[in-house]
Amino acid sequence: MKYFVRLCLKIFGAIFLFIVLYFIAAFGLSSITTNSDFKPCDKNAIEIYIKSNGVHTDLVMPFRSKIKDWSAFVNPADTKQGDTDPGYVSFGWGDKGFYLDTPTWSELKFSIAFKALFFLSTTAMHVSFYNEINENEFCRKVCIDTTSYSRMVNYVENSFVINGEKPKLIKGASYGNNDLFYDAKGTYNLFYTCNTWANGGLKAANLKACLWTPFDKGILNKYK
Repeated sequence: MKYFVRLCLKIFGAIFLFIVLYFIAAFGLSSITTNSDFKPCDKNAIEIYIKSNGVHTDLVMPFRSKIKDWSAFVNPADTKQGDTDPGYVSFGWGDKGFYLDTPTWSELKFSIAFKALFFLSTTAMHVSFYNEINENEFCRKVCIDTTSYSRMVNYVENSFVINGEKPKLIKGASYGNNDLFYDAKGTYNLFYTCNTWANGGLKAANLKACLWTPFDKGILNKYK
């Protein structure tokens, strides 16, 4: 019995130590800025937005620009609203179970969280369409040049599962009238979260980013 108690204490101690080290690493590495010499472009600039809901980060881009017309890739006509000419499109990568089976945190199940954190589930891309975007404490505008934008576009496109020549739409899945879900590449886990993916998009475009972050705060803090 004493051996069992000692074993349980060691296990709980190891779990507690891991959690502490995880948050220390998240805070420390997110405070380190990559591409720190990035400066917003004011000539021939393309405006993008970094948008968070307080937990999850999306990359928001113009629906149509001289570099990319997203209507050839994701179709807003497939939404319940059926809009065909929005101003902006946002992309958020994440765990498929979280996205589709957990519309609110109160509905989160242990099985979904366990699979998401430990490499056991698939991923999805949440795509939303907006007529306008407003800056606030959870939404930052960044003006970038065409080279950076092209790199970000390529990063996002390469995150989708392609069925033929088009992304693989998850039919019937949405949160509201202006969004869609598509199958995505990659595996969500403790070390590669939705925010790590968004941070990777900023790195790919040579924008300011965290060295590593699983959370949204580190990203937003780069663009105060």
